[in-house]
Amino acid sequence: MKTKPAKKTKKKNVKLKYKLEQRIVYPLQGVGQVMTIEEKKFQGKKLLYYIIYLDVPDMTVMVPVDKVDERGIRPIVDKRQAQKALNVVAEDYQPISADWKMRYQMNLDLLKKGSVLDIAKVVRSLYNRSKIKELPILERKLFDTALKLLIDEIAYSLNREKHDVEALIFKRMELD
Repeated sequence: MKTKPAKKTKKKNVKLKYKLEQRIVYPLQGVGQVMTIEEKKFQGKKLLYYIIYLDVPDMTVMVPVDKVDERGIRPIVDKRQAQKALNVVAEDYQPISADWKMRYQMNLDLLKKGSVLDIAKVVRSLYNRSKIKELPILERKLFDTALKLLIDEIAYSLNREKHDVEALIFKRMELD
C-alpha cells in the first residue's frame, strides 16, 4: 500500500503524536501503521485524522488526532518491554475466578487497557485455565484475540517472524 503525503493543515497548534509510516497498536484491533494524516470535514468542522492501516483484519480506520489517547492507541513497545511481556507469559499462574463470566469481563477489561503486559497476562491466564478445563466459546475467542495481539506486537518489536514469536510464547507458557 502506497503512502500519501500528509495534507497541509492550517492548525498550527495541533501536535502530532505519531508520524507517517509509524507502527502503532490499536487496542482490541491490532498492530497498524499510520498511512496518512489528513484533514477532513466532520459535522461542519475540519478535523485532523490519522489514517491507519491494520494488517491482520486488512482494514483502514480513521482516528481523529485528538482522540488517539482516548482510544488507547500507542506506539509499539521497545525490545525491553517485549521481553518483559514474554517473561509475563512464563510467570507462575495465579488462579482466578471459576465463574467464566467474571473471568471474561476481567480479561476483556485488561485487553481494553491495551498494555502489552496486560495482554500477556490475559494470554497466560486463559492458556493455563484451558489446561484445567476447556474454555467457553467467548473466552476462547478472547484468548485467540489476545494471543494474536501479543504475537503481532512482539514480532514487530523484536523484528522476528510471527510464527517464531508464537512458538516462543507457547514454549514459555509450557515452562510453568
